[in-house]
Amino acid sequence: MAGEIPDLHAEERTGTGKGAARQARRDGMVPGIVFGGDTDPLPINIPFNTLLKRLRDGRFKSTLFNLKVDGHDDVRVICRDVQRDVVKDLPTHLDLMRLRRTTKISLFIHVDVVGQDVSPGLKKGGVLTLVRPEVELVVTAGDIPDHITIDVSEMNIGDSITISSVKLPEGAKPTIDRDFVIANVSAPSGLRSAGSAEDAEEVAAGEAEATNAEN
Repeated sequence: MAGEIPDLHAEERTGTGKGAARQARRDGMVPGIVFGGDTDPLPINIPFNTLLKRLRDGRFKSTLFNLKVDGHDDVRVICRDVQRDVVKDLPTHLDLMRLRRTTKISLFIHVDVVGQDVSPGLKKGGVLTLVRPEVELVVTAGDIPDHITIDVSEMNIGDSITISSVKLPEGAKPTIDRDFVIANVSAPSGLRSAGSAEDAEEVAAGEAEATNAEN
């Protein structure tokens, strides 16, 4: 199951329509609506500064939230739309969808790494690069994994791990169809530089020999 799901605090909005929404904005709030599930839509207000920070943190639309509204049970939601001012590009309204346990959603899942202490490539001084610290997966709302694990214990310098070699949680699948790289082990910069210098010397020597032969 997923780790701690972030809370998203809101208050129930009294009144509906454009007038109530405009008043909410004057009060420093962003109006929104919570829909879906077997419950009637719930009009809400979220503090403008709170929502703006969440948006600037990134991946707001692919983050699962635990919505907390006084007088209502907590519910898991995901953002389906954020409307913005066409001039200022600031949020003016948002739509949140309640999730059933069987709902399929796209979320970024953390990548854990094991086997670093025995990896032959790392023992030789290789450098492990985690190309994707998180991987976007389609998962079931009721069974969200906390992480996926990659094992680098057999990786040598020049090796890489792609998504096809990772055991994913049951029912989960990547949002990207191609077999993308998650991590790789490369030679340390000193070895790469030395190799480049040696290659350059070999090329220069070959060119000198060719010039002498022509002469």
